Amino acid sequence: MNKIWLAACLVAISGGCATTKDWAATGGSRSDGVVRLSYTQGEFESVTVNESQGIDLATRRCATWGYTGAEAFGGVTKQCNQMGGFGGCANWTITKEFQCLGEGNAQSTGARVENITVPAQTTPSQQGMQWKPKGSFKKE
Repeated sequence: MNKIWLAACLVAISGGCATTKDWAATGGSRSDGVVRLSYTQGEFESVTVNESQGIDLATRRCATWGYTGAEAFGGVTKQCNQMGGFGGCANWTITKEFQCLGEGNAQSTGARVENITVPAQTTPSQQGMQWKPKGSFKKE
């Protein structure tokens, strides 16, 4: 009985370690104005998430797309990455979506975009040329 009590205490002590996690950009869509941020959490980890770091990261990502800000959609999704030994999940990925705010610019990449004129291209038949099997062109 003492061995079971000792084992339970060790699990409770090791599982109670709180860690602070930062969000990382893991996806999104420029045209939809959506940014996905995620972090991972172990089976016995107690996680505190830095929410202000997440909104700052989402706002910066949206700004590179020409938007003026970002706000969280609401809830989070949890996906199991690795099954545990007793049927539970040993490692989770937690993802939160953020909506970009303002008028986005589909061409904005954080750098200046200039209009470039590309000359029209013509094929040999449009130029009055005929293709020959030897790889040369002959004017008709």
